[in-house]
Amino acid sequence: MIRPQMKKAKDQKKFIEELKKGDKVITSAGIHGKIVEMNDTSFLIEVESGTKIRFDKSAISLDASKAMNTNVKA
Repeated sequence: MIRPQMKKAKDQKKFIEELKKGDKVITSAGIHGKIVEMNDTSFLIEVESGTKIRFDKSAISLDASKAMNTNVKA
């Protein structure tokens, strides 16, 4: 049971490290936005018409563009 948890944590860390400015993301609180600035510990995310919120890197849960693609049904 520990192995799957370790793999998930490793995948999440890799995902966070690969994020870049302009990527659309979803936070663990369900907030959708686009990364406009990054530093070592946090992201500044634009959520709507210029409103920007700073989030800790651990608060980012998934890539919004990939999430949108997996929810589309043919």
